[in-house]
Amino acid sequence: MKYYIIAGEASGDLHGSNLIKAILAKDTKALIRCWGGDQMQKAGGTLVKHYKEMAFMGFLEVITNLNTIFKNIKFCKEDIKSYNPDVIIFIDYSGFNLRIASWAKEHKYRTNYYISPQIWASREGRIKNIKRDIDAMYVILPFEKEFYEKKHNYPVNFVGHPLIDAIGQINIGNEQDFRIEHKLDPNKPIIALLPGSRKQEVQQMLGLMLKITPSFSDYQFVIAGAPSLDVDFYSEFLKNYPVNLVFNRAYELLSHSHAALVTSGTATLETALLKVPQVVCYKGNWISYQIAKRIITLDYISLVNLIMDKEVVKELIQADLTTKNLKHELTKILDGPMREAQLKAYNELEKKLGGKGASEKAAALIVENA
Repeated sequence: MKYYIIAGEASGDLHGSNLIKAILAKDTKALIRCWGGDQMQKAGGTLVKHYKEMAFMGFLEVITNLNTIFKNIKFCKEDIKSYNPDVIIFIDYSGFNLRIASWAKEHKYRTNYYISPQIWASREGRIKNIKRDIDAMYVILPFEKEFYEKKHNYPVNFVGHPLIDAIGQINIGNEQDFRIEHKLDPNKPIIALLPGSRKQEVQQMLGLMLKITPSFSDYQFVIAGAPSLDVDFYSEFLKNYPVNLVFNRAYELLSHSHAALVTSGTATLETALLKVPQVVCYKGNWISYQIAKRIITLDYISLVNLIMDKEVVKELIQADLTTKNLKHELTKILDGPMREAQLKAYNELEKKLGGKGASEKAAALIVENA
């Protein structure tokens, strides 16, 4: 069969790559065309458009890039028509994907959604479009099944979280070898900095994270470089700070870290699954934040706290994200009861996520029902 998969961000590329591998294992004659990134291409998909050309963060950024977005939507529709797939699989990236889904349903394509749009967080009214346009939904967070089925009478499949499999596939390696390879101090504990995967995020977050580094001289700070950005981009931030930069090794970096400062997003869950105490950070464009604050109905922004339905990790958001607060909260998780409480909660979190095999479960259902 012919599959058309659309992912628009780095996390979607990761999960899309594992889904492609699982589909090819179930359907050995599968032909897969995709929007995503290097990992999806390496897994066996024919890459149409790279997510680097598509990732715009925040309401203001989307508005200023509307021309590019509309061109991408038009091209996507034309490419689907030309390819004529048996099934279209959408991965997260709801602003783009729900528009394509509406068009696809009108044109009689079978539509599957893997990794639900976060309508439980904002714009819940989109459920009407989902019920109309999506033939099958595969959710990865335990509370999503109840949200869709009990609240909205829309049946979905809970397949577990693909990060459990993604992390399990990584060869962490020896910490000493990792430190030697990246010219790190052999003795100082590592604090990982994860300022985000998109340029706008890093511009907002990294400078503030770096400002606190001189206050923790007994530790060494290491930045997890985003694969979509290059060394020159980070160099501007590092002129006054002796901080190391590591690309494409985020899981290894985290596994060897004592603590982490993490920009809100998928990375907060990755950090928890790798059992690293963290402070969650978020500061966006002021206009985008003001809009988001008025439409998002959640008590928390990090996946860790949302899944656990309580504050497990400290969230420093917008005005609360100051160097003073960041130093204070980081100090609390370097040693003592706050650190131990986070680590204990992480074990419970992993149990809630449903175990291994999310990609295989989703692929089996997609192939079976296509």
